[in-house]
Amino acid sequence: MTYAIIKVAGKQYRVREGERLLVDRLNEDEGATFAPTVLLVGGDGGPQLEPSDGVVRAKVLGQTKGPKIRIGKYKKRTGYKRHTGFRASLTQIEIESIGGAKSSRSAAKPKAEAVAKAEPAAKAEPAGAETEERVKGMPSGYEDMTVADIKQASSGWNRPMLEAALEYEQAHAQRKGAIAALESALADKEGDS
Repeated sequence: MTYAIIKVAGKQYRVREGERLLVDRLNEDEGATFAPTVLLVGGDGGPQLEPSDGVVRAKVLGQTKGPKIRIGKYKKRTGYKRHTGFRASLTQIEIESIGGAKSSRSAAKPKAEAVAKAEPAAKAEPAGAETEERVKGMPSGYEDMTVADIKQASSGWNRPMLEAALEYEQAHAQRKGAIAALESALADKEGDS
């Protein structure tokens, strides 16, 4: 996991491992570690963010003060002048780890093994899968037809062929245009009868 979005003291920060940042004063001792609220975890080569139950560990490096901000008030012709300043109380933290201790290399090996195991099974299935996919009474060459071909040819099919094609679409392909064309052709057949 490349980065995480965490919530500390009511503010959100985008952090990476090893990064140091200043946050509002925390009630933690110097050297203490804590787990901030994790909102999202992202990275791994993609711009996607995923909600995560991942753990982010942060270490308190010390308490500091922010830069001094000078504030001046003035009202003309009255002699009113006020000057004051403000320094924010901050805590410096360092992000120790994001997510689990698993490295990306060790996580990649099980996926590769799972793919290798799935490939022989996938090669053995197509012969049996073709017989299951083929619905009895369906027009020949239907699996290779486009939606436009189905719209054009469905007017010449009989009712059992239309029902079989509709059953196939709903179970496998789920092409909205093909389903609509088949349903309208069935409605036309009912209107003619």
